[in-house]
Amino acid sequence: MAIKTWPIEERPREKFLKQGGQSLSDAELLALFLRVGVQGLDAVSLAREVLADTGGLGELMALDMTSFNALRGMGPARFVELQAALELSRRCLEAKLKQASFLNSTSMAQHFFQLNLKNEEREVFAVAFLNSQYQLITWDILFHGTINAAQVYIREIVRAALKHNAAAVVLAHNHPSGCIDPSDADRRMTERIIQGLKLVDIQVLDHIIIGQGAMSFAEKGFL
Repeated sequence: MAIKTWPIEERPREKFLKQGGQSLSDAELLALFLRVGVQGLDAVSLAREVLADTGGLGELMALDMTSFNALRGMGPARFVELQAALELSRRCLEAKLKQASFLNSTSMAQHFFQLNLKNEEREVFAVAFLNSQYQLITWDILFHGTINAAQVYIREIVRAALKHNAAAVVLAHNHPSGCIDPSDADRRMTERIIQGLKLVDIQVLDHIIIGQGAMSFAEKGFL
């Protein structure tokens, strides 16, 4: 049954306009991008099929173009549109973090690093550099590692923080396994970084682990 024959209150576009994006399921949101389905499937049904085949929105957005194009009803144009939407989300959140204080934006910072680190297949270690008002100056992935570890060099973090004239930093790394619990090594490394940056009067506000969700050292009282 075509979506245009559905009751108005059940159509994704009308539902979005009346109740907001949070009222839509993942399939309904994806259907708004797809706009039309394929023979025998309306846009919502096609979206449900795609999400079932890939495992969810996060997994879909992480696909390379070849894997994406192999899905029924997908193609280069839709790949570009979805990746552009993801990039817009990243840039919008980064712009907000440049205006907001990280002290009052823990959830925003966690979401930002989720967008940027969640789909990394290997462990990476990133640092957000903040000014004296704890607003974002810039951020960078400083170290790339293996499936379960990334070698971190404190002198490189100190060098980068001084280069950006940072007053504080937020650390972040991902766990490709999905587990967000910090290991003993994570906690020891964080303490060493805190001590190293303290020598140049730079504060570590938080260390965020990204996996299936996000974990904040500050929220857990680990700092």
